[in-house]
Amino acid sequence: MRFTKLILAAVGLAVGVSGFAVSEAKAAEQFIPSLVYRTGPYAPNGTPFADGAMDYYKMLNARDGGINGVKLVVEECDTGYNTDRGVECYERLKGKGETGAAAFSPLSTGITYAIIERAAKDKIPVFSMGYGRTDASDGRVFPYVFTAPSTYWSQASALVRYVGSEEGGMANLKGKKIALVYHDSAYGKEPIPTLETLAEKYGFTFHKFPVTHPGLEQKATWLSIGRKLRPDWVFMWGWGVMNQTAIKEAAAVGFPMNKFIGAWWSGAEPDTRPAGKAAIGYKSAAFHSPGSNFIVHQDIFQHVYGKGNGTTTEDLVGEVLYNRGLINSVFVSEAIRTAMSKYGNKAMTGEQIRWGFENLDLTNAKLSKLGLSRFMKPVKITCLNHEGGTPLRIQEWKGQQWEFVSDWIEPMNDIVRPMIEASAAKYAAEKGITPRTCN
Repeated sequence: MRFTKLILAAVGLAVGVSGFAVSEAKAAEQFIPSLVYRTGPYAPNGTPFADGAMDYYKMLNARDGGINGVKLVVEECDTGYNTDRGVECYERLKGKGETGAAAFSPLSTGITYAIIERAAKDKIPVFSMGYGRTDASDGRVFPYVFTAPSTYWSQASALVRYVGSEEGGMANLKGKKIALVYHDSAYGKEPIPTLETLAEKYGFTFHKFPVTHPGLEQKATWLSIGRKLRPDWVFMWGWGVMNQTAIKEAAAVGFPMNKFIGAWWSGAEPDTRPAGKAAIGYKSAAFHSPGSNFIVHQDIFQHVYGKGNGTTTEDLVGEVLYNRGLINSVFVSEAIRTAMSKYGNKAMTGEQIRWGFENLDLTNAKLSKLGLSRFMKPVKITCLNHEGGTPLRIQEWKGQQWEFVSDWIEPMNDIVRPMIEASAAKYAAEKGITPRTCN
């Protein structure tokens, strides 16, 4: 298959110039849409994710001829992290290819919310990896949405568990003050119900500090935090320029970096490098390793960059968000491969790939075969549980790179899962949905 560079549209929707596509997929080609944002205020974070996602698909085509002989045809659509444009991208790409879109990865909680009902009607999976609606983890109510390997609610509970261990035990959280600095959007608000529940359970006080898009103005917020509230810990649910701005402002008011923990979308090189030395000691959650010292990266270097077909530059391969985009493509690819195990080695429909997601079992042996040994924890998705609920680790910025400073931390599934089911049931009642039965 010949790779074709796409031309960035002058107006309207933009298709990323690093993408590869054909105008009409053949029967032996699987069409995969890729919603990205290489433009707009969140481009510094959206671009490396898109690069990692694209490079993995390119590697599969170059090394393996695609998946079981079926070539992958990937087309980017630049949303600019704008929900309306994301919906337009969805509508434009959903029917492309011989069998239609394989799955959509919105890379935006707002876009995810906006296309959930559309995708269910169109029978196309939505893979919101570590973002989106947490209650969509209940596959009985949301059969076409997948949130693996973990969700914001699970992440919030694991962060509280980490803080409890740092304080000498969960009982020592009583009387502590935990603040949340969050992007004032559906994304930033996702962890609030969990943190409110845990504050009541463990006796800490929870304080909320919303930050207006895109997050450049935070001086007043950090003056309130650093000089008035003086919390014991601060969590951050930020994205893009908001993250680096928060780190700089936290340092300016003297808030200790080792008590400042970002969500996994607030813990990448574009967040810390602009802050210089002030960022040293800042922590964040992570569900995969940083770095390029894994077999999968060596395959990308050999089969993609070695042939002059890299989406970015080699020195950026292995950064946090590049690796996250790579993992996103691993999930989609393995859902397709799993679907083929039932339906045959041909281009899969969205409905067939939904079955593939729902029967996806990334064991240690499978991860090793994919060149991902020690890169992430095993994940198993079921009809009932579209999340997997895998543990996370805490990483710390050392000035030049991220390093893990914790073991794997299990989320509080005994608290989070009942919340998920209650919220999903409420959604089902509101929408008139009869939850399916999972064996």
